[in-house]
Amino acid sequence: MRSSERQIAEGILFTDQYQLTMAQLYYRMGLHEKRVQFDHFFRQYPDYGAHQAGYCINAGLEWFLDWMQEARFREPELEYLSKQTGRTGSPLFAPDFLDWLRRHGSFEGLTIRAIPEGRVVHANVPLTVVQGPLAMAQIVETSLLNHLNFQTLIATKAARIHDSGRGRLLLEFGLRRGHGKGANAGTRAALIGGADFSSNVGVSHVLGYPPKGTHAHSMVQLFMSLGMSELEAFRAYAQVYPDDCLLLVDTIDTLHSGIPNAIRVFEELRRKGHQPVGIRLDSGDLAYLSIQAAKMLDEAGFPDTSIVLSNDLDELVILQIITQISQEAPRYGVDPDRLIGRLVYGVGTRLITSWGEPALGGVYKLVAVYDQGRWIPAIKISDSAAKTPNPGHKLVWRIYDRRGNATADLLSLDDEDPRRMDRLVLRHPSDPMMFRVLSREEITEIEPLLVDVWIEGKLVYELPSIEEIRAQRQADVARLDPGVRRLVNPHLYHVSLTQRLWDLKQELLRSAMDKSR
Repeated sequence: MRSSERQIAEGILFTDQYQLTMAQLYYRMGLHEKRVQFDHFFRQYPDYGAHQAGYCINAGLEWFLDWMQEARFREPELEYLSKQTGRTGSPLFAPDFLDWLRRHGSFEGLTIRAIPEGRVVHANVPLTVVQGPLAMAQIVETSLLNHLNFQTLIATKAARIHDSGRGRLLLEFGLRRGHGKGANAGTRAALIGGADFSSNVGVSHVLGYPPKGTHAHSMVQLFMSLGMSELEAFRAYAQVYPDDCLLLVDTIDTLHSGIPNAIRVFEELRRKGHQPVGIRLDSGDLAYLSIQAAKMLDEAGFPDTSIVLSNDLDELVILQIITQISQEAPRYGVDPDRLIGRLVYGVGTRLITSWGEPALGGVYKLVAVYDQGRWIPAIKISDSAAKTPNPGHKLVWRIYDRRGNATADLLSLDDEDPRRMDRLVLRHPSDPMMFRVLSREEITEIEPLLVDVWIEGKLVYELPSIEEIRAQRQADVARLDPGVRRLVNPHLYHVSLTQRLWDLKQELLRSAMDKSR
């Protein structure tokens, strides 16, 4: 793809066709400058089939803001749009609308509030709030969802894998299995969510992380095809990388060839003053092979070398490996906790593709219109009460209980501050019979979650480093109840409405139903 074509494909036209046709309709009706508010949120946590998420990790905001700063309607985009025709062959976009885009087709009129990257986020809570002129607020929808939904999905998967591996070193190996250039976004999200390093060289460099990797099976195959041995292949690798020697031991026979040959090379390295890194297991019963590898390495005097596991790992597979090690290691004289503590996980396909749940169902819904000097709430009625958005200009709060754990996210109207309330009534978003009442004695902290990031076309948010984002994720996950973090059948985290917001929602629903009759 030529650079000029890439600008067309990845710039302001990185959107869906209906965003543009809706913008022209609003222009024709004189509504294109009407100020509105859209909320971006997801309705359900990822469900991977055999296991489910009870929380998500917000990610993707920085790359979305980067895109917004560059995206605008330039002459090449306008020329392309001018050539689009409808079914009868007449121009789809009128010259006066295209001229308006030429003069006003940027995001300078938008204001965005968002929950920062790395924060734990929950279903039906606004992650991103967009306010501004209707036409451009409409056009930004697709790119916003594309940038934020995918990275949030992958960051969530990485956080779960990090959790299941008990915080041990996690390497992201997914570039070759990622979806095109989206793998770069996936790598960034994985680093936010819990991966420590990645094999992806380019984006690791951009983000300030050294890329990590081992050697290929093909190296051993090559040496053998040329009449040499696995041992000679290992020695060659050790000669070139004496201080970074991590050997893949399962090309021939893991226990009878690979590990013994690796130990011989490690002994040779040690005599030369070098410390080997470890071995990698990429096939077979990884739990059993880890136990036997640990036993052999310990007996050879290498108790601190790492054992890297790879081959279609995810959070559930890692949990099963750890469970099996805990049960079987003692019978072979291996300390299970010590073995688990030396494991490193290389996770590829199932992380970069969010195996089992390929998309986050994030949506972008109109919730308010500014008219006659005030925000007028908007409502959309769905056949499912759970799919009816929460209307109006809102704030988002996180409530922490006596233990300091997050106990609920609360949506309020913009003129409400729960920090000033003597007690809180937390209403279920759709079920009138479900609510909680919390006294101030039951609450240790009430935290606002949304922050200003973009005001009328200007970035006003100091973008944090990946390390700062990771630290925020670690802090947030640590304050979740264990039940919410559970890998299978997690406890449902409470997302609630204040009484006033609940009442407003019910009033709008009744009014909309009356008008439909």
